[in-house]
Amino acid sequence: MRIQPLLAAIRRERVHHGEEVEMTRRSTQSRVATPAPDGSVTGEVPGSTLWPRPTTPPTSARALYRLHRLLEPNRGYARLARWLEAHPRAYRAFTRTEEKVKGHTFNCQMCGQCALPATGYACPMSCPKQLRNGPCGGVSAEGMCEVYPEEPCVWVVAYERAEQEGREADLTLLQRPIDHRQWGRSSWVNYWQGRDDRLWTEDDGRTSSPRVRAADETA
Repeated sequence: MRIQPLLAAIRRERVHHGEEVEMTRRSTQSRVATPAPDGSVTGEVPGSTLWPRPTTPPTSARALYRLHRLLEPNRGYARLARWLEAHPRAYRAFTRTEEKVKGHTFNCQMCGQCALPATGYACPMSCPKQLRNGPCGGVSAEGMCEVYPEEPCVWVVAYERAEQEGREADLTLLQRPIDHRQWGRSSWVNYWQGRDDRLWTEDDGRTSSPRVRAADETA
């Protein structure tokens, strides 16, 4: 029996929680921010030493669900979004305003692909590990974050807020992987331009998953 594969397996088994969290931190730090149409970059920049901190929004979920209805895409918003993208200086000012408003309320990380309507208006990107499909295995029995033990897990917050409004089913929706090219861009503009239409599945992802065709099956 070759000893090297065995030693490698043993080393993998000895990875502790602290080391796993450290790897998550490094992964978060190394993400590549994509510039807006005018070349500027907003949001957290690569190399930051801060992990996102789980945040409980100060505004009720009910109020935010109502506000969302006022911001749903229409011709006027679509026209505004196109105009902003055609005018870099205005786009930059608009995006910075969005960053300040959503940063204060949700600890928004400016991923450009907002999941808030499906997560009780608690931002999953404020999770230190930026998990978009539920909590990690490190959540305490009291529902506290593994990385910030003094803060409640953002997914616990999301469930409680969604439950208050009868929206628990939203949390079963499968969040698709984000497009990292959208970092630092305005999620409102993306939303009004229809780029958020398929950020999550219409169900838990099992029935709407793409079917893999057999090798001899024609399209």
